[in-house]
Amino acid sequence: MVDEVRVYRLRRSVTEGLATLRRVAGAEPSRRADPMWLPGIKYTFVTTIEACVDVAQHFCSSEGWGPPADNSAAMGLLARSDVLASDLAESMRKAVGFRNVLVYEYVDVDDRIVLARLAYLTNLDRFVSAVNSYLQREK
Repeated sequence: MVDEVRVYRLRRSVTEGLATLRRVAGAEPSRRADPMWLPGIKYTFVTTIEACVDVAQHFCSSEGWGPPADNSAAMGLLARSDVLASDLAESMRKAVGFRNVLVYEYVDVDDRIVLARLAYLTNLDRFVSAVNSYLQREK
């Protein structure tokens, strides 16, 4: 059984992370000069995407959809279980890969790619909407 309180907290984390990313995307040059500005964006991406992963893993576990091979596969299971559209699941798999690069290959991250990702936050919004729709259907 899905723990709706847990999922609610995770969804809130995603929406708060998205709000932060949108706010900092339009930062003035003086703010961008702050040495914590870009690391803050990276950390916010990591935690926002990780909250999506946690929702996916929770659904897979609580709904009995089998243990996914990895976090990326969890998004595929959500698509096969009609939580996510297949194109959204593919976008979320890419987001998980981006998160992995930020966490495990942080020394080699091209900061221009991180900044470019600020223009592509819609799929994270779509993820939250899809989760909301699924929870409503299951009531």
